[in-house]
Amino acid sequence: MSLLRRLFGTPQPDPREALRPLYEQVVAHARQPHWYLQGGVPDSVNGRFEMVSAALSLVLIRLEKEPEHAQAMAFLTEIFVDDMDAQLREIGVGDMIVGKRIGKLLGAFGGRLGAFREALADGAAPNLLSDALTRNLYGDVVPTEAQLAHVAEGLRKASAALAGCDAAEIVAGHTRW
Repeated sequence: MSLLRRLFGTPQPDPREALRPLYEQVVAHARQPHWYLQGGVPDSVNGRFEMVSAALSLVLIRLEKEPEHAQAMAFLTEIFVDDMDAQLREIGVGDMIVGKRIGKLLGAFGGRLGAFREALADGAAPNLLSDALTRNLYGDVVPTEAQLAHVAEGLRKASAALAGCDAAEIVAGHTRW
């Protein structure tokens, strides 16, 4: 019956679409000019990927504290992957290469997520976040101390703001962080 319903029934809405407002918040947070101006993050394809990864990491780290939001986390990550796929295609990466590039980007994102989780944990050494940012966010660019401090402080503030928000409100995209 399931096959017949899928073939002839009413199309079901994509459950990931409920997470679209949250993903748009993540991207908007990552595209705030201060990250690139005062923070010195390269305003390039790689720099923007790194900032979206950082902002998404903050949200996922917050949501993973409440297991009932595991499906929302999975959907949010899928939206991120779809967006990265679309961005690669938009800049001209061919179909034969996109899969490999997405795999590399996901591996990179997983590494960043782990580094941010460790660096933002209670009791973490203050230099862990600076080290993670220097290693991942800036690529070949060497940030000044002021730039690094700006980004680290901004990410810590965003993380603290998310910690003070109700997880269901975060998932619904109804919070400001």
